[in-house]
Amino acid sequence: MAVENSIRARVRAGDTAAFGQIFEEHSGAVHRHALRMTGDWALAEDVVSLTFLEAWRLRERVAPEGGSLSPWLLGIATNVIRNTRRAARRHRTALAKLPPLDATPDFAAEVTGRMADAEQLAAAKAALERLRPGDREVFALCVWEGLDHAAVAEALGRPVGTIRSRLSRARARLRRLTEQELAASRSARSADPLQRPGGSGQFTGDRALAVRSTKETPR
Repeated sequence: MAVENSIRARVRAGDTAAFGQIFEEHSGAVHRHALRMTGDWALAEDVVSLTFLEAWRLRERVAPEGGSLSPWLLGIATNVIRNTRRAARRHRTALAKLPPLDATPDFAAEVTGRMADAEQLAAAKAALERLRPGDREVFALCVWEGLDHAAVAEALGRPVGTIRSRLSRARARLRRLTEQELAASRSARSADPLQRPGGSGQFTGDRALAVRSTKETPR
């Protein structure tokens, strides 16, 4: 605790070495959180940069005493992601008003394939996007980042009771939505001759179980 308090005092004082230390210790968790929330490697890197820039701007708001600074940083990252989503929506709206351009290849699946099987990831991410924003944030911080209810409450500025109820609701709804997404994917695949049993695109394994394991296991 004494070490954390020392770091907090140094951060509040604008000690650049202290910021370098918290970056080394927490940037990986911030990037992981951003990647899971956005599904975009490049955007996740931008979120990390913006998070620590914002942390520097807000350094005097750090409580003088307390435990790990992880909840504070993940709370800032969550706000950055919210703002990024709003900016992306405005950007898409603006682009929709422009004349159509020639289609270009989309390499998103190739990139996200580095994380897990493309179908599993697509189903889990599509299901996650269908959650309420508040439920999605609580699920990501509690389940994926492994923070306890109190830490998530600190990160999001919400009562602990609210965090508990949102997490319970998110778990139940995410399970149903993921199963729906996988069922839709299998239905579409079965309609494609190349993806039927014996075809070149045949899939095997219980993907519902794999997705459930992926989304519910804290890291």
